[in-house]
Amino acid sequence: MAKCEITGAGPKTGKRISRRGKAKREGGVGKKTTGISFRTFKPNLQKQKIWVPELNRFVTVRCTAKAIKTMDRKGAYQVLLKAGLVKPPRAKKKN
Repeated sequence: MAKCEITGAGPKTGKRISRRGKAKREGGVGKKTTGISFRTFKPNLQKQKIWVPELNRFVTVRCTAKAIKTMDRKGAYQVLLKAGLVKPPRAKKKN
C-alpha cells in the first residue's frame, strides 16, 4: 500500500468488534462480543501537482489531505524541502 511522500503516513490496522445485547445502564444484562474482524484504516492520499515559485516549476507528489493543509500553511517549498522531495537551487558562479 502507498504512503504519503511528505508525512510518511501509511495504512494502519485495527479491529471492528460486533456486539449484541442491551447495556447494563439501560437495564439489560450487558453487551456480549459476538465477533471481531480485522480491518485497515487507509490514509486519504491525493495526487497533487504543486507549483513551487522558488524553483519556477511544478512538482507532482502523492500526499495526504493533512499534508496539503500543511503546505498551505507553511509554504510548499519549505515542506517539500524538509521532506527531501526537492533540492535547493544552486547558486550561479561569478566570473
